[in-house]
Amino acid sequence: MPSTFMRVKRLLVGRPLASERLEHERLSKTTALAVLSSDAISSVAYATEQILFVLAVLPGIAATAYVFPVSVVIVALLVLVGLSYRQTIFAYPSGGGSFTVAKDNLGVRAGLVAAAALLTDYVLTVSVSISSGVAAITSAYPVLASYKVTICIGAILLLMVINLRGVRESGALFSLPTYVFIAMMLALIGVGLYRLRMGHALAPVVGPPHIDPVSQHGASLSAPVAFAFFYLMLRGFAEGCAAMTGTEAISNGITAFRAPAPKNAAKTLGWMVGILAVFFLGVSWLAQQYAVMPAQNETVLSQLGRHIFGMGKVYFVFQYATFAILVLAANTAFADFPRLASILASEKFMPRQLAARGDRLAFSNGIVMLALVAILLVWIFHAQTTALIPLYAIGVFVCFTLSQAGMVRHWFTTHDAGWKWKATLNGMGAIATGIVSIVQVVTKFTSGAWIVVVLIPLIILLLRAIHEHYRLFAEEVKFVGHSPIVPLHHTVVVPINAITKATAGALVYATTISADVHAIYIDFDSTATAQLRADWGKWDIGVDLVVIQSPYRTVLRPLVEYVENLRRDALGELVTVVVPEIVPRRWWEHFLHNKTALYIRTAFLFKPNVVVTAVPFHLGHSARLRDRFDYDEQLDESLDEDVRMTREMMLMEPDSTPTPKAGG
Repeated sequence: MPSTFMRVKRLLVGRPLASERLEHERLSKTTALAVLSSDAISSVAYATEQILFVLAVLPGIAATAYVFPVSVVIVALLVLVGLSYRQTIFAYPSGGGSFTVAKDNLGVRAGLVAAAALLTDYVLTVSVSISSGVAAITSAYPVLASYKVTICIGAILLLMVINLRGVRESGALFSLPTYVFIAMMLALIGVGLYRLRMGHALAPVVGPPHIDPVSQHGASLSAPVAFAFFYLMLRGFAEGCAAMTGTEAISNGITAFRAPAPKNAAKTLGWMVGILAVFFLGVSWLAQQYAVMPAQNETVLSQLGRHIFGMGKVYFVFQYATFAILVLAANTAFADFPRLASILASEKFMPRQLAARGDRLAFSNGIVMLALVAILLVWIFHAQTTALIPLYAIGVFVCFTLSQAGMVRHWFTTHDAGWKWKATLNGMGAIATGIVSIVQVVTKFTSGAWIVVVLIPLIILLLRAIHEHYRLFAEEVKFVGHSPIVPLHHTVVVPINAITKATAGALVYATTISADVHAIYIDFDSTATAQLRADWGKWDIGVDLVVIQSPYRTVLRPLVEYVENLRRDALGELVTVVVPEIVPRRWWEHFLHNKTALYIRTAFLFKPNVVVTAVPFHLGHSARLRDRFDYDEQLDESLDEDVRMTREMMLMEPDSTPTPKAGG
C-alpha cells in the first residue's frame, strides 16, 4: 500500500511515465513559444518602466521623450542577437546553449563562466518575473500589497508542481495565458494608437521632478552636464536591456522541440523576436505619447491599460493576463535551468542527481532546486522588482558575449558554407553584447550589480570543486587488477539501552557476522544499570556486556570514543556498529521515538574503517526469536490469522506437510 507521501505526490505530480514516452513529451512550435518565450515576451511589462525610472530625473517631459529612441537601439541589438542565436541553433542542434558553445570553442573556463552566469540569471528570472507579476496584481488590488512575498512564494511553488508534472503538460497549461497576453497587448497597442490618432493623448499621470540639467532654451550643454546626460542614457539603455533576457532560452532547449528540432526552434525564435520587438516598441511609444511615468503603487503598463481601456472589465482582464505571463515567464527558467544543470551534472560539474529525469520525465531535482533558491531570493529582497532588476540581465549578456565569441571561433575552425558572413554576424553580436555587459556592470554596480559580479566567480569555484571531487572519487574507487578477496576479521559493537526484542534481533545479526561482539550500555542511572546487569546474567547469550559511564548523560561521545579505541587496536581492520532501530507502523509515530539510530549513523559517517548497520524492528510485524533465545511464549492473540498460519507452516515437520486435496 503506498505511503501518505506517495499518495500526495501522485495527486500533485501524476503517475510515472515510461522512458519510451520521452518522444511524446516534445513540444510543437506553438506550445514551445508559450513555454520557452514567455520570459522574453513578458519583459515588456517592466523593460520600458525601468528605462523611465532612470530617465525620471530629466525635467518636464524629457524623460518620456528619450524612452522610445533608447528602445529602438535595444530592439536593434535584439534583432542582431536573435540572428546570431539562429546560427547557433543550426550549428549546435543538440542544445546546451552558451555553456556548450563556449566550452567547445573557448575552453572549459569560458564554459564555466557562461554556465555560472546562466544559472544566476535563471534564478533571477524566476524572482523578477514573479515579483513583477505580483506587482501587476497589487496595482489592480492595492489591498494585497502587504502580502506580496507570500503570493510570490505561492506562485513559485505552484510553478514547481506544474513543471514536475512534465514539459508537455506544463506547456499545455501555459499556452492559453501566453496567447491571451499576446492578444491583450495587440489590443493595447492598437487601441492606444487609434486614440492617439483621434487626439486622445493624456496628461502625465505622475509628474516627474523638475531638475534642470538641460537648458530649457536649447543652449549647448556644458561638459559635466553632457557627461551626466550621456551616462544617464547609458544607464537607461542598460536597464532596458532586461527586455532581451530569455532570448537564449530557445537555443538552450532545442531538444525539447519535435522533429525537425533545429528548424522548428529557429522558426520559434523568429516569432519570439518579432513579437517582442513589436510589443516593446509599442509600449515605449505609447508611454512617450501619453507621458506616462512610474508611480509608487502602479506599474507603467497598468497606467497605460487604465487610460486606454478605462477601468472596466477589459482593464482587469489585461492585468490578469499580465500577471499570468509574468508568472509564466518564470517557467522559461524552470524549463532551462534543470536542463542546463543536467548537462553540467553529466560533465561532473554539478551533483549527479541533477542529471537524472524524474517520474514524469522532467529533471525533477533541478526544478526543486531552482524553486528553493528563487524563494530565498524573493524573501531576501521582499519581492521588490526595483531591487532585483539591477542584478538581472548582467549574467545573460555575459552569456551572449561568450556564446557569440565561441561561434566566431567555430566558423573559423569548421569553414562551413558561408562561414565568413556567419562569423561576421556573430562577431558583431559578440562586440555589441560585450559592450552592453561592460555598460551594465559599470552603471548598475552600486545599485546591486556587485552582488552578481561576486557571485559568478563563487559559483565557478563551486563548480570546479564539484568536478575535482568527482575526479578524485573516480580515481580512488577505480578497481585495478584482480586481487583475490580475502575474508576480513572485524569487531562488532551493538549499543543497547535495554533487553528488548529489538536488541535481541540486533545481537542475533551481530553474532552471524563475527564472533567478536561487544554489547555496549551507556550508564546514566546506577539503579537501571544494576537491573540490566542482573537481567543480562539471567539471559546468558554468550555476549559480553560492556558498561560505560556517561556523567553528562550523552550516548554518542562515549560510544564514539569506545569505537575509536577499538579501531586503533584493530590495526586497520573493520569495526562494525550494529544499531537496533525501531520502525513504527505510521509516519506520525516516528515523532514519538528518539532518533538515536540516526544520530549514531551520522556520528560515524566520516570515520574510516567503521561500518554502521541498522537492524530494523518493525512494530506490529516483529519476528519471534524463539529458536535462538528460547522464547517459549505463545503468539499474541492480536496477530493476524495469516501470520499465525505462516508460522505454523514454518514449524511443521517434513512428513507432516498437508497433502493437497484432490482437484485442488
